[in-house]
Order: sequence, then C-alpha cells, then structure tokens
Amino acid sequence: MAMLGVFIEGMLLGLVLAVTLGPAFFTIIQTSIDRGFKSAFMFAIGISLSDIFIIFVSFLGLSNFIETGKNQIYSGIIGGIILILYGVYTYFKKPDILKRRSGTLKTPVKTISNFTFLAKGFFLNIANPFIILFWITIIGYITQRAEYGHLNQTAIFFFSGTIFTVFCTDLLKSFIGFKIKKYLKPRVQLLINRIVGISLAIFGVILIIRLLWP
Repeated sequence: MAMLGVFIEGMLLGLVLAVTLGPAFFTIIQTSIDRGFKSAFMFAIGISLSDIFIIFVSFLGLSNFIETGKNQIYSGIIGGIILILYGVYTYFKKPDILKRRSGTLKTPVKTISNFTFLAKGFFLNIANPFIILFWITIIGYITQRAEYGHLNQTAIFFFSGTIFTVFCTDLLKSFIGFKIKKYLKPRVQLLINRIVGISLAIFGVILIIRLLWP
C-alpha cells in the first residue's frame, strides 16, 4: 500500500506537468493537427523517453555536470537557440493541405518517418535545461521521501506514476488535435503553426534571458 501511495503521488505530479504550458504542450497539438495522431503519438513517446533518460542520468550523478555554473549557461543557450530555430521553422511551415494546393508544388508532400517525430519529441524536451533541473529537484525530494533502504523502489514507483500520467495526457492532447483537425480550415491550421512557432521562439528567448540575467 505504501508504494501505491508513492505511485499516486507521482501521478499527481504528472497531472501538474500535463497542464504546464511549455514547448512540448503546444508542439504535440500542432503535430497532431498537421501530421495526424500517429505522428503526435511518436512525438509523445520521444518526450517520455527523454524524461526517462534525464531521470536515469540524474540518478547516476551525471547531472552535476549540467548544474555547474558555466555548463548550465552554455547548455541553456544551446537549448534556447534550438527552440528559437524550431519556432522559426514551425512559423514558416505550411500545413500539408496548403502545400498540395500550391501551384508550385508538383510532387506529393514528403512523408516523414515515425522515428523523426520520436527524435523531435526527445530533443525538443531535452533541449530545455529547466526540465533537467526540475527532475533533479524531484529526485532530491524522492531521496528525502524514501524510507531507509527503499530509495530505488520508491523512485521507480514515483516516476512510473509521473511518466505514465504525462504520457497518457500527451496522448489525449494528440487525440484532441486529431479530432479537431477536420473542423479547422487550412488557413486556421496555418495560423496555429504561426502561433506555435512564435511561442517556441519566445520560450527560447526567455530561456536564454533567464540564464544570462537571473
């Protein structure tokens, strides 16, 4: 029963993360609208895998490298630039239906592999050093929360609850985006791309500013 309570605690944290408006939140919905549920599903898997990777690395103690002053700034600037570049790309990206209607496009829209979306979800999430610092903080909480000799067991149950909840809510976002797609006109889809692109770029700029001028 004790571990069940830990699992539920992890789920509650997952719900908090699920409603947090970050780069991944907007990109999952935009991917679902633009490319369909399956692509957004792979994107969500990429996000979950990156979270698992960060948690695993943090447990190994390698997170100290990221936490070091200059390393944190450098990694943050790189992550911010990635978000800005991805935001610019998303802003200028046309929905598939508009590409097909374009008179200058004589070939079918290029098919993107599922692995590409998985990689996008992984690297978009891991590019944000605040995500890394967040998980490090939670690991500190788990270290204090766990009973003596049960740290690994407590961590497994807690983070299983968190990752499971985040993944399920990401699937829900993907499903909602897929369902509303048919009600959205191409120009509305283009507007969504631009809003998401601007949002990602803003997240990147804020990330850099917060690191350089705390």
